Amino acid sequence: MRAEIISVGTELLLGELTDTNAPFLASQLPLLGIDLYWISQVGDNQVRLVEVLKRAWQRSDLILITGGLGPTEDDLTREAIAELLEEKLKVVPALERELRELFARRRIEMPPTNIKQATLIPSAEVIDNVNGTAPGWWVEKDKRIIIAMPGPPREMQPMWYHQILPRLRQTVTGAIIVSKTFKTFGLTEASVGELVSPLLSSANPTLGVYAKADGIHLRLTAKAQSQRQAEEMIAHGEAKLRSILGEYIWGTDDDTLEAVIGHMLTEKGLSLAVMESYPGGLLAATITSAPGASTYFKGGLVASSDEALRACGIDAKVISDYGSSSAAVAQAMAEAARLHLGTDIGVGIAGVDESNEVEERLVTTIYIGIDDGKDKRAITAHYPPWDRAWVKRRAVTAALFWLRKILATA
Repeated sequence: MRAEIISVGTELLLGELTDTNAPFLASQLPLLGIDLYWISQVGDNQVRLVEVLKRAWQRSDLILITGGLGPTEDDLTREAIAELLEEKLKVVPALERELRELFARRRIEMPPTNIKQATLIPSAEVIDNVNGTAPGWWVEKDKRIIIAMPGPPREMQPMWYHQILPRLRQTVTGAIIVSKTFKTFGLTEASVGELVSPLLSSANPTLGVYAKADGIHLRLTAKAQSQRQAEEMIAHGEAKLRSILGEYIWGTDDDTLEAVIGHMLTEKGLSLAVMESYPGGLLAATITSAPGASTYFKGGLVASSDEALRACGIDAKVISDYGSSSAAVAQAMAEAARLHLGTDIGVGIAGVDESNEVEERLVTTIYIGIDDGKDKRAITAHYPPWDRAWVKRRAVTAALFWLRKILATA
């Protein structure tokens, strides 16, 4: 089955919103053994939307559309599908009643324009939207399927998981495609590529290498006639990858470093505190984004000046001898965080943007200190300051990666 994704919305073309729906759906289709051939974006213009739909109708078996199902005049996905299939839109009384009841429960008067969300064409079936007012459409005609979904991810994704995916799974037959992503940190994309080069030439399973914000990801994809065969191929490929990359792999698929570390701290019964300067609180914010963080994370301190460092317990002599952005101070920050908040482990991050006189360009040096009450460790990393927010995110990722590495051997 050949699939195509169409993302609708002028805001996508203007760069006001980033299209996250298409990547999400693209990651879901392989799980069904469906081949995705095309992804398009089109604005809120019926003529152009119909043009894109006609092209998709000619070349694809499954057309997935997100966006354009709202109540305003520029929401034209229903109208475009109706024009494509030469069918008339009609208000469905049961849908209208449900819509009015929804607004009544919210104690809001329903605007007249919302009535368009209660319309259907003869070939369409309603896909309920429990998180919004815009129902989706499931259209089957001439051995093709069009599925229209709302644009907001908080509405689209639950609709996909609970209603569309199960139905498609029953509809689709053929090969099964299974993928697994392996997340690494500490190596460059080129280094990872060289290490796994013997696996890159494989036609099945295939291996892709991608640079991401939290390191280098490798996606292993296997195609087989059964789920079991595909999973066996993935397991065999995973064994090879782990034998090559070892401790550089910190997680898989939907894992995040903060959640992985949270699980390890909980499992070992350990507590954590941090002190940071360069990230400005991003380390603490990242750690607390993991569910249940309050059970092991006791708090964080942000010290962006020498005065703040001294107030947090950093020896003035260490600051004067080594500088507020140094490995020594990062170690002292980790120890101070651990002692002040009474935890098992402390992490400190300091950093500075400085000029590299040899290459005549700026470079950001990040210092990470980790103190578990027995050993003190310092890690230094250098980053080109392309974007300060990126460097801060990278520094936090590095600190969490090294913390995970220490926890794994503790």
